Amino acid sequence: MLFAVPNKGRLMEPTIRLLELAGISLLASDERSIILPTSWPDLNIVRLRPEDIPAIVAAGKVAAGITGHDFVVESGADVVEALDLKIGRGSIVVAAVKGRWRSVDEIPDGTKVATKYVNIASRFFDERGKKVKIVKVSGSVEVMPLLGVADVIVDVMATGTTLALHGLEPLEKILDSSARLIVEREQIDNYIVQKLLTYIKGYLEAEDKRMIFLNVPAGRIADVVSVLPAMESPSVARLVRGDMYEVFSVVDEDQLPDLIMKLKAAGAKDVVVVPLNKLIR
Repeated sequence: MLFAVPNKGRLMEPTIRLLELAGISLLASDERSIILPTSWPDLNIVRLRPEDIPAIVAAGKVAAGITGHDFVVESGADVVEALDLKIGRGSIVVAAVKGRWRSVDEIPDGTKVATKYVNIASRFFDERGKKVKIVKVSGSVEVMPLLGVADVIVDVMATGTTLALHGLEPLEKILDSSARLIVEREQIDNYIVQKLLTYIKGYLEAEDKRMIFLNVPAGRIADVVSVLPAMESPSVARLVRGDMYEVFSVVDEDQLPDLIMKLKAAGAKDVVVVPLNKLIR
């Protein structure tokens, strides 16, 4: 199966890193190659422009891919956004020279708007009743006001630092975006697609969780279990020697500092915390 990943831009490195952390490794690194084998014999990577991936997946020859939600919306491609990967986050915003206008409502008709998101920008300004002139660009959109090409831009913003460096400020957010695993509609039940979704989702589910093990005297089991969260119920196993039990569970990492103190107060000892690689529900 062919699986499309971005070959450039803000999503490229996070996507490759995510796949590797999830256990899907590239078996070649030739930057000139478009199609690369992976550690899965039934899965090959095809490297494409992120903005092209939605349309190519929708066409059916590439079963699935990773690209930004912004590119899916811009393309209008009929694909399934099967999984939000929580990487490459940003917002599509309307931005202008700092202090020139206080809001989008103040932008006059006839204003030039530079963007690579032509469809998103056009729909936004049409809905606001603004007759602007869209200038399509593919490079560094934020320099267009400085070059006199446009007065306003519509572009992706992560932290706002790049806008500020170019003397711009956001006036309004159009939509939030992040990397999505998208699938061609007729391929959603494909075995390899489902395996891919299960494996990556398993990694994402485990990313902020930890397995916790603790020894508990028999007389304190009820106290410990009462404060120990679990997906279903904590597991309890009697130790070979002594009147002791091992208790273990999966917990959210951000709960650990306070949770460990509560567990110790409830009678737990020998607490061990280990990371998870996958959590398949």
